[in-house]
Amino acid sequence: MGDKVKARIGHLNITDHLILGITKHRLDQKQETFKYLDLETVPLMGWPDLVNQLESDLDGAFILAPSAMDLFKSGVPIRLVLLGHKTGSIFIKRSGAGIEKIQDFKGQTIIIPYQLSIHHMLIHRLLTEGGLTPGKDVMFETLAPSQMPLALEYGEEDNLGGFIVAEPFGSVSIKAGHGEVFSLSKDLWPKHPCCVFVIKENFIDNHPDCVQELVNSLVKSGQMAKTNVDEVAAIGATFLSQDKELIKGILTEPKDRIITDDLLPIPDDFDKIQNYMTAKMGVLKAKIDLEKFIDLRFAKEAIR
Repeated sequence: MGDKVKARIGHLNITDHLILGITKHRLDQKQETFKYLDLETVPLMGWPDLVNQLESDLDGAFILAPSAMDLFKSGVPIRLVLLGHKTGSIFIKRSGAGIEKIQDFKGQTIIIPYQLSIHHMLIHRLLTEGGLTPGKDVMFETLAPSQMPLALEYGEEDNLGGFIVAEPFGSVSIKAGHGEVFSLSKDLWPKHPCCVFVIKENFIDNHPDCVQELVNSLVKSGQMAKTNVDEVAAIGATFLSQDKELIKGILTEPKDRIITDDLLPIPDDFDKIQNYMTAKMGVLKAKIDLEKFIDLRFAKEAIR
């Protein structure tokens, strides 16, 4: 057998990308072996950096679904092959801000992780349904997830009402006493997709066995996150540089807070995203052909 094929896969240090961390841990500990693939995980600081890297020297990445759709529209040859998770994000209000209902955010700023994110869509929809005009009654600021807890700590000076983000940074803010839960994302859109796993088209074409091997492992890692919580919390604590009990709480309280064992992409979900983000928000400039963007072959084989 010849040399294994290296794949550089980008990610952020968030629980949304934990299944990649589990797979990497299992490979490093020789609990799992790959026949075809040499996996290199590439941690990045924020979404703009990840997007730039995916356009250049990454073979694939865990990325926000709307960002992936926008990249595809702009000609970056990527295909969505698996969900990274469902749900799992949290909307935090600043402690002491006197916020009890969505209308109390009027005149405040809410931090989002990226303009092309499910988080932006969920907050836009929630504000609109509450009779507020996003961008007028409530302003948005974009920050890397890891920077949000510190921003909220001093948020009174900047009129910050809260932030919406992938874990663990909401729980970090709560633990520090600067934030409180306003809503879990699962309650804003049950079982919503958020981060997806995309691979470059040429890598898929040239190395389908490698893609299948990795997707198989990621699906197993997602199942493991539900059945071996203590072990996965320990892996997550290392992967995310956070406290084990904090990660365990994110995985279990409530049990459907983040879904890692149901990773088959549903095209209708992505149609809902692009319909809303083009017609209602204008942040996606045009719709894409989802049949060309989503490649279900590998997920169906792994999940069957």
